[in-house]
Amino acid sequence: MTIVVTGAAGFIGSNIVKGLNKRGITDIIAVDDLSDGDKFINLSDLQIIDYVDHQDFYELFRAGAYGHVEAVFHEGACSDTMETDGRYMMDNNYTTTASLQKSCALQNTRLIYASSAATYGGSSEFKETPEYELPLNVYGYSKLLFDQRMRAQYGKHFQGCAQQLVGFRYFNVYGPREQHKGRMASVAFHQHNQFKEHGRVKLFGEYGGYDAGAQMRDFVYIDDVVEVNLWFLDHPEKSGLFNLGSGRAQPFNDVALSVVNAERAHLERQENLGDTLRHKNLTLTEAVGQGYIEYIDFPEALIGKYQCYTQADLTALRGAGCSHAFKSVEEGVSAYMSALHRNN
Repeated sequence: MTIVVTGAAGFIGSNIVKGLNKRGITDIIAVDDLSDGDKFINLSDLQIIDYVDHQDFYELFRAGAYGHVEAVFHEGACSDTMETDGRYMMDNNYTTTASLQKSCALQNTRLIYASSAATYGGSSEFKETPEYELPLNVYGYSKLLFDQRMRAQYGKHFQGCAQQLVGFRYFNVYGPREQHKGRMASVAFHQHNQFKEHGRVKLFGEYGGYDAGAQMRDFVYIDDVVEVNLWFLDHPEKSGLFNLGSGRAQPFNDVALSVVNAERAHLERQENLGDTLRHKNLTLTEAVGQGYIEYIDFPEALIGKYQCYTQADLTALRGAGCSHAFKSVEEGVSAYMSALHRNN
């Protein structure tokens, strides 16, 4: 069974390759752009049968160069929500995806692709229906337009597609293998580095009617994202557009506090050679009062373009039969910090 993963050296793509490898699947064609050569690290411990540059892949795939491909996990995209070059964004996220989908349809290849919760933008509800889709930037629109195209072509639940077609609206994904993402890496990753360098972490101050650090997002751990992707691989009869978040909104303060407590516990283990009996988790009030959490002014560049609240409605996902249990921020961040410490 040949599988293609686009964006394979990226964050979600490389974790999907890892998840496939854990199942013994190595017949994987990895597609990406390694202009940033350091991204190779995300593939170096994984098993694939081929690597193809993204500039070559789509035409070769259209021509049938790889024989029968069972499924494409399409994670390749420009994910920088602050990118303002609309032509570049639409070409990468809309035109390329539309072309890939045509090729998949012609070759009877299943397509599981990355949409985004950015399609909801300024909405206060997060259901996979048009009335809640209000993107705040061209990134969100580039993802929304492809979703709309699939609805127009195959029906609102993609039920008219002859082979499996699944779109995932990813919420705030965090976890290992995101180190290359720069400013677009998760807040947990940035705070890990802030604590290492300064002994404290930073959060945005009050904005949008929310107190400092109280803006809420649906934070979803990468392992959960992979498990849901692979569940749909196991269920080729299931198609549709689905939110992929934890279904639980938590404040950024929860992320910061989880990072602080995990980092403090790590330091104490180092100092006491594994003895953790002294460690006691701080409360938010204690962490702020002791200077572990610092609030900074909200950036002017994000005013009017920032989602202060997201929470995935999982009704459609559960209705499809996927009952995966998602980690809380506390569980996911603890696992993530442990992984970062192992790799340092």
